[in-house]
Amino acid sequence: MGRGATSAAIPQAPTIGTATAVTATTATVTYTAAPLGGAVTTFTATSTPSSITGTGASPITVSGLAASTNYTFTVTATNANASAVSSASNQITTPSSTLNVEYLIIAGGGGGGTDSTTGGTSGGGGGGALLTASGYSVTKSTNYAVAVGAGGARSTTNGAVGSNGELSTFDIYSPAGGGGGASRSATTGANGGNGGGGANGGNGGTGSAGNNGGNGVASLAGGGGGGAGGAGQNGSGSTGGNGGAGTSSSITGTAVFYSGGGGASGDSVSGESTASGRTARAVAGATNRGAGGGAGGGGGGFNGGSGVVILRHLTADGTITIGAGLTGSTATDGSYKVTTITAGSGNVSWA
Repeated sequence: MGRGATSAAIPQAPTIGTATAVTATTATVTYTAAPLGGAVTTFTATSTPSSITGTGASPITVSGLAASTNYTFTVTATNANASAVSSASNQITTPSSTLNVEYLIIAGGGGGGTDSTTGGTSGGGGGGALLTASGYSVTKSTNYAVAVGAGGARSTTNGAVGSNGELSTFDIYSPAGGGGGASRSATTGANGGNGGGGANGGNGGTGSAGNNGGNGVASLAGGGGGGAGGAGQNGSGSTGGNGGAGTSSSITGTAVFYSGGGGASGDSVSGESTASGRTARAVAGATNRGAGGGAGGGGGGFNGGSGVVILRHLTADGTITIGAGLTGSTATDGSYKVTTITAGSGNVSWA
């Protein structure tokens, strides 16, 4: 063997196949090994631009690419020698590393107040606070915290106010739960995202992110809980006040009212409307609507409704994963994916 000769034949250039973008930072490249030439130990795919490489059997995965960038790839075969470079692959564009999400976050509604006397004079629970926005940018392969707040427990005695609903969370946003409704001997409605209704002449609670609860009439009627769309109504004569209206959203593809206030009790049973997301007297707040619980007369009040977190994004922009600890599902609405988280706490992410 002459000076400068090598013990391995020079391999032939592979035949390029197809490049495919997989994520914002990875792609795969297929190839076919040449039938002639020396035995090959390594196949290497190289990007243009940036000369980022990956090795292995077909398809080769190339990692470390930049998002939203055009690339082509070539493949070489090597042993002790390197083959010629294959022809260039098709051009790919890696997807964006971010996507825009529309969200609706509803906290749990407050529990209704109670009055053990017939008819009664107790306040309705306030609706959970509501936050909504579109065009919120999230980064792929990043965890985002989600929690769904439970509805507040009803008051079961004349001396206790209904419990506030629990807050719900998406990322850094956590709207407050609705305030609990007052009871006959605990007259002031609780403060909350929307305030709970007052009882027996007491004032409604203050809505920190929404509307106040209505005031009660001494010995006659309670005030309705505040809703995201309006304040709770004051008691009038012997009629309990209506809960405040909720707010309508079509994020799921269908218009739904969320965060309505709970209806109050009074010696008259009329006047507690269920329109616009409000809860009637002696009725529990709607589950996953953040509605306040209705007040109770002649017995305990009623629980507030649990909250919900709804996330919507273009199907073409990515895929969402619902993490452990969360209960939810994803549905298609035209060109959008709509994910509804109904319970639990955990993380979601996109790819």
